[in-house]
Amino acid sequence: MDIAKDALSIRLRDMIIAIETAVSLVGIDDTNHGKRVGYIASSIAQQLGYSREDIEYAFEFGMLHDIGVSTNATHQKLVTEFDWDNAQEHCQIGYDLLKSFSPLAHFALPILYHHTAWQPLKNLDIPQYVALMANLIFLADRIDVLAATHYEHDILLARKDIDNEIVRQQARYFEPTLVDAYLELSKSEAFWIMLQGQHIYRFTWEMAARKTQTHELSLDEIKQLSQIMAYIVDQKSPFTAEHSLRVGELSLYIAKNYGLDEEQCKKIEIAGLLHDLGKLNIPDEILDKPGKLNDDERAIMFHHSYETYEILRHIAGLEDIAQWAAFHHESINGKGYPFHKTALSLSTEARIIAVSDVFQALAQARPYRKGLDVNKIVTILHDMVTEGKLDQSIVHFVEQHQDECYRVAVGSY
Repeated sequence: MDIAKDALSIRLRDMIIAIETAVSLVGIDDTNHGKRVGYIASSIAQQLGYSREDIEYAFEFGMLHDIGVSTNATHQKLVTEFDWDNAQEHCQIGYDLLKSFSPLAHFALPILYHHTAWQPLKNLDIPQYVALMANLIFLADRIDVLAATHYEHDILLARKDIDNEIVRQQARYFEPTLVDAYLELSKSEAFWIMLQGQHIYRFTWEMAARKTQTHELSLDEIKQLSQIMAYIVDQKSPFTAEHSLRVGELSLYIAKNYGLDEEQCKKIEIAGLLHDLGKLNIPDEILDKPGKLNDDERAIMFHHSYETYEILRHIAGLEDIAQWAAFHHESINGKGYPFHKTALSLSTEARIIAVSDVFQALAQARPYRKGLDVNKIVTILHDMVTEGKLDQSIVHFVEQHQDECYRVAVGSY
């Protein structure tokens, strides 16, 4: 049997929704931006009589358009300025992330241009379809930005002001037929009500359940996409650059040499790559703080592994990976977080990721200290075993292979 192709396959759309859920966490207090852009874009496409394939493309493009955004600072600029001077940076990052990933490569070029105004865009030497779809997402994105502060209370009163601003900006920024279609949609109260919290969630999950999108990802493709998602997380802070990547690699190294089978090794690497997805919802200033966190900050940090679980657990086929990734702060003694799992509930895979996470974090420089040498790291790991936090057998294995583990953890293996 070909393990990479047959042992595990995941629906691509489920992963697209997971990407959107993760990236939208950067919004902190507003975590539905990608969903709403997907809805607005697909609604405009439907209003224009586009094919079912193009409507679904617009939805998925809307969900993915901000894949290049990792920090709260970038997100804040994008949602408070109509045409931010540095907007192209996240477009370039998104393009670079997707251009070599075959299942999503057809979104790369439109993502590159989704903040380019229509007047210069229409004259570029790119396919007309790419230009039109890029501008559709730009329009949907700006509509949502203008509407975001009005959802849940006065959106039906504010829609006329939103219409007027879009019309005012049309000459430079937007293709006219797209704006006309939007203005027709805007007359419907249902269009705006759907954009509110509980309704936009329902719409997204209904789209996820549709059978029109049948592409499934192999285990190797899931790994490649997980590396993309790990990059997004690791770019959130200069002090955690490559942390997820190295935890994945270290977990794989330990798993292979600890005797796990090939499929489990591949899956544990994926779990390691994805373990910190929830940190996208942690404010930049907490992750970058040059000192220990206070009680309030720690309480916020306690959320991140649960957010990882929520992102991953809805993906059919990733149930075990969701748990391994989300349990990386659980302890053998039941005093970890956020689920307070005990030894009986913690698999070998989860225990390996927990050790790998601590080892790599200690080896990496952080705002309040330099990276530690391997002997100090092993001492701390043994202290954590004594405290009932980490698995004794896995820490013993790491000690026996401490130099190799260190080289993997710092990227020099």
